[in-house]
Amino acid sequence: MNIDIREDMMVHALGVGSMNGVAGEHIGTVDHVEGDQIKLTKNDSLDGFHHFIPVAWVESVDGNTVHLSRDAASVRRDWQSENRADMSQT
Repeated sequence: MNIDIREDMMVHALGVGSMNGVAGEHIGTVDHVEGDQIKLTKNDSLDGFHHFIPVAWVESVDGNTVHLSRDAASVRRDWQSENRADMSQT
């Protein structure tokens, strides 16, 4: 699958929520892509940290939204979180 994921795109998990008319639950906003990982902005995170999700979780990209093939609970359970040690080096 050829996926064009860009900075500032919304990321939505499977679900019934809606943001700006887009179905699914808002998970975060793309900071950028690092290899096979999508780095989410820390400004859009409840804990103030960057989180990383695999590009493999992307089901589709539509306009300015990345749609994931997983529900929000499983995304938040399985994403990789930036730890405090990493933050002191940025």
